[in-house]
Amino acid sequence: MKARPDLAPERPAVGITPQLTDAELVTLAMMRAMLGFTSEARWIRHARVHLRHLFPYLPQQSGCNKRLRKAAELLRRVTRILATRTSVWSDDVWVVDSTPVECGRSRETVKRSDLAGWAQYGYCASHSRFFWGLRLHLVCTLQGLPIAFALTGAKADERETLLDLLAAESHLLATRPGQTLIGDKKYYGRAFERELAQQGLQLLRPTRKGERQLPGGSLFKPLRQVIESVNETFKGQLDLEHHRGRTPRGVIARVMQRILALTAVIWHNDHTGQATLRQLTSYDH
Repeated sequence: MKARPDLAPERPAVGITPQLTDAELVTLAMMRAMLGFTSEARWIRHARVHLRHLFPYLPQQSGCNKRLRKAAELLRRVTRILATRTSVWSDDVWVVDSTPVECGRSRETVKRSDLAGWAQYGYCASHSRFFWGLRLHLVCTLQGLPIAFALTGAKADERETLLDLLAAESHLLATRPGQTLIGDKKYYGRAFERELAQQGLQLLRPTRKGERQLPGGSLFKPLRQVIESVNETFKGQLDLEHHRGRTPRGVIARVMQRILALTAVIWHNDHTGQATLRQLTSYDH
């Protein structure tokens, strides 16, 4: 961040300089997710006791929360920089899927939440349950490195979201001719597949009922396990469904914390010569 001051949020030329730097804020956000603190109050208490030698100044909970909500774009940009500095960024095979991000269970929460209008009721087929919240749509490499991601309402169509993601980051495909994309049965449709092909993407997916057998069917199960492992890492180790965000900006920032933590682990393992996916799925806090 010292080398890239343009990453920092814009601030007035005249004013009080924050005592906690943006680099420290990003580091604290990543560490909180990696160490499994879902409560901001507990995390601040822990940092005051154990991390004073690294962070001389730590704001109160409200101040830290306010800074974090405004730092979502900063977290996203730092995540992308780390991702592009790994050897697996140029992988020519991607995996795509979505996973629920639950935001509330009681009816009262649904009625009063600031997330109403964005969060929706949806169904999670893998766990056979309904939920109220959002979906995290993720495109990653076979090593689990996040390439592109989006948060939508629970009922958003996965195909439309994927096309929107690719349109928003068209530069990703501009330098990757012949990229292969692996999805599940939700990613189907002649018009959809034709649009992907026009962008230079080759879609591989399981055969749906009534279709002729598609090539590569025997490869889907082990390759699909990659995205399932990534989703399980988000939920089991990075506590994605215990984000405690109550506003759109709060949820976005907390999800970004976890994507940054995941990317940082892969970046670290890549630079230290460790097996990325194996280390990722067995990572111990």
